[in-house]
Amino acid sequence: MIKSVRILFVVCLLFSVNAHADDTYDEKTILDEASDFLGAGTEGLGELIEKIFKEQGRPNAYIKGNEGSGAVVVGTRFGDGILTRKNGGSTKVHWTGPSIGFDAGGNLSKVFVLVYNLDNIDNLFQRFPAIDGSYYFVGGVGANYHQSGKIILAPIRLGVGLRAGINVGYMKYTRERTWNPF
Repeated sequence: MIKSVRILFVVCLLFSVNAHADDTYDEKTILDEASDFLGAGTEGLGELIEKIFKEQGRPNAYIKGNEGSGAVVVGTRFGDGILTRKNGGSTKVHWTGPSIGFDAGGNLSKVFVLVYNLDNIDNLFQRFPAIDGSYYFVGGVGANYHQSGKIILAPIRLGVGLRAGINVGYMKYTRERTWNPF
């Protein structure tokens, strides 16, 4: 009886691990997707993705998109892209957000966002607090984290422009495009 309970436990544990692996992306898949989207020659991309995987684990969705932002103390950011979930389904998403800080300049970026713990697509459409530090002189790549509840977003930005600073604000994800950053 005890032996059969142990076997059942091990089978359930293995099923749980495989089920989790089936609904999340592995590091190689994400690196391939990000490299194809951002550019295969993006220096430091592999190390950046490896670091995010060590800190956050395997994402269950990602967003490929573009954004523009600018600031002179007060700033704003606008973007859009396609959310793709491992267990199926994709949808168009838009984001915008205000910021305030020691920040000046503007940039255009390709954005690849790793999404963690997104059980339902509708849960993405909310505000995520954001702290951002940027330094672009012609180009640069960087990442940070945004979290609301258990959902974690790790946007990786590859941008061009002239911008330097640090700011706080939030990112608001919506189904429909809006020009209102609030």
